[in-house]
Amino acid sequence: MSFLACDLGGTKVLLGIFERVINDDSPKLLFKKKYLSSEWDSFELILDDFLKKECKNIPHPSSACFAVAGPLSNNNAKIINLSWNISGNVLKNKFNFKSCELINDFAVQIYGIPFLKENQFSTIQNGNLSEGANNDLHAIVGAGTGLGIARGIISENKVKVLASEGGHVEYSPKSELEWELKIWLKKSLNIERISCERIVSGTGLSRIAEWRLSKSDAADHTLQKFFKGTKISDALRKELPDKICNLSNAGDQLMNEVEGIWLGAYASLLGDVALQELCFGGLWISGGPASKHFKNFKSDLFMKQFFDKGRLKDILKRIPMKVILDEEFGLFSAACRAKMLLKT
Repeated sequence: MSFLACDLGGTKVLLGIFERVINDDSPKLLFKKKYLSSEWDSFELILDDFLKKECKNIPHPSSACFAVAGPLSNNNAKIINLSWNISGNVLKNKFNFKSCELINDFAVQIYGIPFLKENQFSTIQNGNLSEGANNDLHAIVGAGTGLGIARGIISENKVKVLASEGGHVEYSPKSELEWELKIWLKKSLNIERISCERIVSGTGLSRIAEWRLSKSDAADHTLQKFFKGTKISDALRKELPDKICNLSNAGDQLMNEVEGIWLGAYASLLGDVALQELCFGGLWISGGPASKHFKNFKSDLFMKQFFDKGRLKDILKRIPMKVILDEEFGLFSAACRAKMLLKT
């Protein structure tokens, strides 16, 4: 019996058909295809093309899970950056699914955790579970275009997802340099409040670089060509993180400083989430940059900031922390949820 999974964002749509396998709880991928959202007038047209044209020789899926980047209400969603309104009930009836569910594209990742294989993640610290700790509690944090946080209770492959908007909590500087950055951001963005997402995200890394390059000692830096004359566009800001990381890895002192500020803020946030959730089942790092920064997540700088919680630092040593390496974990997790829906 096959089932359908979808990771639906404002830029691209990734669709996959999966099936169950005997003696393996993880879904098996049969076929997948990526679509560019801008090339289509509606999501229904994409799904129609995928099922009737691309998958015509594959058994029709019985269930479907759509992980969507946008606000959800009563199995309906509006996709950010697109004029698409999507109804789970409409999709269920039009495409003859026995069950169909829309879910937030980050919260869905909780469903994938119990079915991960060893090649999909790596461990930063194993933790040290003590008597009385609840190892059913998990939290996942991911810095991509934005900053996602979700929580869940996982017990014997039973999963309950607890949504969160924790990425929008207040950013709290820990040094004079970070305070200077926050003041610059407030002025640059013309806003009074800076959330963690403004710092701990791909666009956040770009903004940290903008701030650092605004200083007089950076006038001749190679990245200045992106900033001359006009304010940097959001599209270009999304391209900068890779350039920043490449320069940092090549020994660029300024970009190394930028990346260090970003990693320190990320580590501090993860420590806060771990204390708030007491997620002794696991604290998971996800999102697009996760696999690229894996070696940095194990660095002394990162771990020092993670443990820098005063009298409660010993609690953090007991919490397992792992990094998701699978860059298509969103699709995988949606497939795990679609597989669960077969039983409903």
